[in-house]
Amino acid sequence: MASHQYQLLCLENPILDIISKKDGRALLEEYALDPNGFTMADDKHKSIYDKLLSDPNAVLTAGGAAQNTARGVQYILEPDSVVYFGCVGNDEYAEKLQEANKKVGLKVFYRVDEKEPTGRCGVVVTDHNRSLVTDLAAANCYKVEHLKEHWDVVENSKAYFVGGYHLTVCVPAVMALAEDAAKNNKPFALSLNAPFICQFFKDPLDQTAPYWDYIVGNETEAVAYAEAHSLDLKAPQEIVKHLANLPKKNTQRKRVAIITQGTEPTLVAVQGEDEVKSYPVHPIDKNKIEDTTGAGDAFAAGFFAGVAKGESLEKCVDMGQWLAALGIQEQGPGYPFPKQTYKASS
Repeated sequence: MASHQYQLLCLENPILDIISKKDGRALLEEYALDPNGFTMADDKHKSIYDKLLSDPNAVLTAGGAAQNTARGVQYILEPDSVVYFGCVGNDEYAEKLQEANKKVGLKVFYRVDEKEPTGRCGVVVTDHNRSLVTDLAAANCYKVEHLKEHWDVVENSKAYFVGGYHLTVCVPAVMALAEDAAKNNKPFALSLNAPFICQFFKDPLDQTAPYWDYIVGNETEAVAYAEAHSLDLKAPQEIVKHLANLPKKNTQRKRVAIITQGTEPTLVAVQGEDEVKSYPVHPIDKNKIEDTTGAGDAFAAGFFAGVAKGESLEKCVDMGQWLAALGIQEQGPGYPFPKQTYKASS
């Protein structure tokens, strides 16, 4: 069997996050934004980016959910353990993304689109809330041909993680990874990412479902999934069990479904097992919370770093909670430097 160069391959939408606390409430009102919401930018939102960039204290950081997760997994594992695929523009923003990835030793294979600029996400911060306004731009231009060109990298990766946001971009690339995972008995993980993925991209999401070895989301996404599928389930405990027990292609692995609930316990269901496990979240002093952007991405990173290391489910959850707690003490989706080392909570 070929030796694997990478512990994890991640695919999704590379985005530059522009985070600002200036005039937050005024911006929410002007652009009719939910304080804790997610908006796909259309023409009326395009002017918000210059306003955010005009803040001298604005923070520019590498974003995109799975890119955040990829950096987090790499933060924990040995250098050059993780590889990330996505599409960027040929511009300075793409260079900023590269810098952030190099800092943690994350290897990237970007498709470069010559027409579209690098995708960006405006993050309007008010108190502990953040409203995201995303313009995918080049991130929307990923092509399965790029993945096929680098198929040797795919073959040299032990496991695959796809952010659900990529279901809006290139389903053939997601399915190429899903089918390869099932064929070669490699773990395939998907993150639900946002309620609108469950609501408006239900068909591509369902196309990937039989391939999920791991499915991760939060309670809002879980409820959106249940509603979109007309399930008579309201409690996250019921939904996580339903997700775990959906039909599955690769029967050599039991599916694991994980639902995070902010400060409420993390729920885990395993295919064919009756009990839904509940893991309390480690309390953190509210004064230490800087920014919750990317908390779910950080949890996924710690969790899948644990999976890559062959840790128990319990330890994987603990690693996820540990990294999420570190991440929310940083401005933007990031991790503290100098690097911290995981210590078990109990």
